[in-house]
Amino acid sequence: MTRPESDLQHLVHELGERLPPQVLRGRIGLEKETLRVQAAGSIAQTPHPAALGSALTHPYITTDYSESLLELVTPPFDDVRETLGFLQDLQAFAAARLGEELLWATSMPCVINGEESIPVAQYGHSNAGRMKTVYRVGLGHRYGRLMQVIAGVHFNYSPQPSLWPVLAELQGESDTRAYRDRRMMGMVRNLLRFGWMVPYLFGASPAVCNSFVDERGARLEDFDDDSSYLPFATSLRMGDIGYTNRKEADTGIKANYDSLDDYVESLRCAITTESSEWARLGVKVNGEYRQLNANILQIENEYYSTVRPKQPLERFEKPTDALESRGVAYVELRSVDVNAQHPLGVDESQLRFLETLCLAALLLPSAPLSATAIADIDANLLEVAHRGREPGLMLRCERGGMPLPALAREILALMRPVAAVLDQGLPGDPYRRSLSEQWGKVEQPALTPSARMLEDMMAREEGFYRYARRLSEQHRETFRSNCPLPREAELVELAQHSLTEQAAMEASDRYDFDSFLQRYFDGSLVGISGARTFIR
Repeated sequence: MTRPESDLQHLVHELGERLPPQVLRGRIGLEKETLRVQAAGSIAQTPHPAALGSALTHPYITTDYSESLLELVTPPFDDVRETLGFLQDLQAFAAARLGEELLWATSMPCVINGEESIPVAQYGHSNAGRMKTVYRVGLGHRYGRLMQVIAGVHFNYSPQPSLWPVLAELQGESDTRAYRDRRMMGMVRNLLRFGWMVPYLFGASPAVCNSFVDERGARLEDFDDDSSYLPFATSLRMGDIGYTNRKEADTGIKANYDSLDDYVESLRCAITTESSEWARLGVKVNGEYRQLNANILQIENEYYSTVRPKQPLERFEKPTDALESRGVAYVELRSVDVNAQHPLGVDESQLRFLETLCLAALLLPSAPLSATAIADIDANLLEVAHRGREPGLMLRCERGGMPLPALAREILALMRPVAAVLDQGLPGDPYRRSLSEQWGKVEQPALTPSARMLEDMMAREEGFYRYARRLSEQHRETFRSNCPLPREAELVELAQHSLTEQAAMEASDRYDFDSFLQRYFDGSLVGISGARTFIR
């Protein structure tokens, strides 16, 4: 039996012989969340700025859970430098239109004056807009509002379409669509297996403001009077005070990644099965919606996985229907922290490494995930989030326990031939340089963003708030100095058009809200006029 690394090397060699390197390089998009913060230091209470357009209908500038949590979305590009350039323009455009408000530079939020100080996102009076808001109201009731203002970066990866026929032929497959879905779900499983690497290498949230901390999760240590931390943490955002479906154990919900059909079926079960706990919250109480429904998940996006198979949506289409109809188009990796030490929160080297990781995960064999494997994945992610830089930390794998550095070296070694083929035709070997940079973090944990953040805080005697605010102000000046932008006129026009589009939607609703929800969930709204990908 051949070893996985041998299979991978052979497959990469065959692809490199048959395809130009640009076909092996994926299409990369980003979704970056960033919190708007008042000059006084707490979460902004102002509405989403009209100068940025409509959060409901703008294709690139929207909001996540909170009215104050901006989400900047790039299209996919064939080169990560183009992706970063687009994100740079979006963030500079936003920064120039916020007055005295700051775009917060870290994943963990600023000073929070209780949950009621976190404004829920508003999307106007159309049915689509109301649905987005009610969904977020439901999240607040179910999980609390605190976790909903944590920011992150989502890395979206899609292989080039012209890769699939050649890859399928090499594997002796004739049904390209079925083969693509199997490979993409295998990629998801491998990214889950390797997922702890992302917070180790790129985690940048080892400390938090005490206003965020409650009785949940890890017992943090005092950094100073205003901040808490864990000395070896990499990403508290990915730990048990961060994003998670906390009722998973009680409800039994767990996505099944063994195949696309299994994944769709498991999520459909969760969005159609009533939860007795959520039913006690009530759905429509005294004429006001508290949540969209009382099911285990209101909609598919409520499942907080670190990796999601995705398909762009038609208007009012449910994600499970889109996946079933057209298969997996791209994979969304959701475990990337915002790195406060970079104005964009991510950099080119990081994106090239993640692209290499995704292609390796796509090409490697990928067995189904057993219950034990799933438990190991969850345990490793939590351990690395809380203790990733701790000397002697052991992680779980099929062979039992292994020291984190040894397991990391194995994964990085697997990626070498992938980085080499991606580098063909590029000056400076950027993919191999990125791989070498990450290898350095395994050998020297002090080079990780989490360690550098704590070192900076300690050297300057800055608690979390002062550290994050200082960098937020620095980045604001950096972005404002970049105006005017190459895309300035385009973004101004898009903002104005999105406001017009929202107004038209509000004037043309043909159903009352109750009927709209019923028709959305039974699928009879698909294709009619409405907000693009409106439940993002």
